[in-house]
Amino acid sequence: MANIRIADRTINVLQKSLDLRSQKQQVIAGNIANAETPGYKARKLSFEDNLRQAINRPEMVGRSSNSKHFPISGGSISSVHATITQELGTSPLGDGNTVSVDDEMIDLAENQLLYEASSQILKKKFSMLKFAAGDGR
Repeated sequence: MANIRIADRTINVLQKSLDLRSQKQQVIAGNIANAETPGYKARKLSFEDNLRQAINRPEMVGRSSNSKHFPISGGSISSVHATITQELGTSPLGDGNTVSVDDEMIDLAENQLLYEASSQILKKKFSMLKFAAGDGR
């Protein structure tokens, strides 16, 4: 019997993107909440490069013929993780806080737009699956 998958690679990428964008939203919200906390270092969550690399690698599963062999695998979308870094810049106020509310609001708006776009594409993919499952009705 053929290996039939309902969720294709695009759905997996969109799902991972939504998960990571949600995490990014939380980091941005934390930065905004601590905008006036002396000594707070702004955090940045990035995952786009890791996701792009996983998309560009072929998704394959290697089979080992010996337990001592190194494991082989392709670019699994589910293994993509975000990295969080701290902004080490200086504050113009001298309180050690590196949060720029303007920059955070721009990041927040961009992240929200990309989240919404991914959500709409995923919704369209599911509606096409529903259409196909209903014999075009």
